[in-house]
Amino acid sequence: MATNITGNSGVSVAGREESAPSDSRMKMTTAQDAARQIIQGAEKAKFRVVIGSDAKMLDRLSRLTPRRATILIADKMKSLLAPVKVPADHADATVS
Repeated sequence: MATNITGNSGVSVAGREESAPSDSRMKMTTAQDAARQIIQGAEKAKFRVVIGSDAKMLDRLSRLTPRRATILIADKMKSLLAPVKVPADHADATVS
């Protein structure tokens, strides 16, 4: 959804400039469209409402192979986060 979740999260993403959601290469679902889909799902008594193609793909993947989906998400998050700097007095500590 086009809510600038990255900018609002307080987490810095390595190698990525702060940008408006409209600058993204992916088509973003507007908050209004997401709300409409959620309301329609609730009116139809749907058990699950999944918004966006990426969420639909992850939903299917997590049902077919939950462990692989978890690894995929963890690897992606790890690649997005800035590397952890270990203070010199803790240089022998292992950070993963």
